[in-house]
Amino acid sequence: MMVPTSVLIIEDDPNIVDLLRSNLVVRGFHVVVSSDGSDAIDLAELHRPDIALVDLTLPGEDGFELCRHLRERSGIGIIVVSARGREDDKVRALNLGADDYLTKPFGMEELLARIHATLRRSRSAATDSGDSIEFDGVVVDLSASLVTREGKQVRLTPTEFALLRHFVTNPNRLLSHAELLRRVWGPGYATETEYTRVYVRRLRSKLGLANEEYIVTEPRQGYRFVGPFTVCSR
Repeated sequence: MMVPTSVLIIEDDPNIVDLLRSNLVVRGFHVVVSSDGSDAIDLAELHRPDIALVDLTLPGEDGFELCRHLRERSGIGIIVVSARGREDDKVRALNLGADDYLTKPFGMEELLARIHATLRRSRSAATDSGDSIEFDGVVVDLSASLVTREGKQVRLTPTEFALLRHFVTNPNRLLSHAELLRRVWGPGYATETEYTRVYVRRLRSKLGLANEEYIVTEPRQGYRFVGPFTVCSR
């Protein structure tokens, strides 16, 4: 029997909770609800959801800190769902570990598309080859979705790993913002260029790379993954 996808809704508006829960349950999702940021971490630990839908304005702990705490503890898919539409709020949430950001009001079909895109990134590693790519002490094991640096594991979220995988499997190619957004996030993200900027910064930081080392910025165009690197086949 297939285990249903589990969604943790962290939202204090009962009308929005009812709307989300009813639409998700009828589509086969298992839904857990937290109306207070303070107990959301405990619920996430208890239920181990696949996706968290996080409002930013909450009693107790606010949504930004919640994103940070959830990301520190797991690779759960985090989608911020907020009435706050400013770009600096979006960038801050992405920097703290959110995978996606959806501004209220929104349609359920758009939310479902975002959920499925986030799940697809977390589950796509099963189709990878058995190759490993090595550069500057970093080993990217594509089949195991595992990254190490100097022998120590580097914890990447599914979205971070999906972005790194696209870089290392397309060496020396100019990868435009639009291509990265389409291939990593999905077809509906072509204009979300802040996503690539934030996530490239996070990758460079986690991998210990200088700004223009290996992942090179092509101004106003995108990025290029350059060597030297080694491909090891199993």
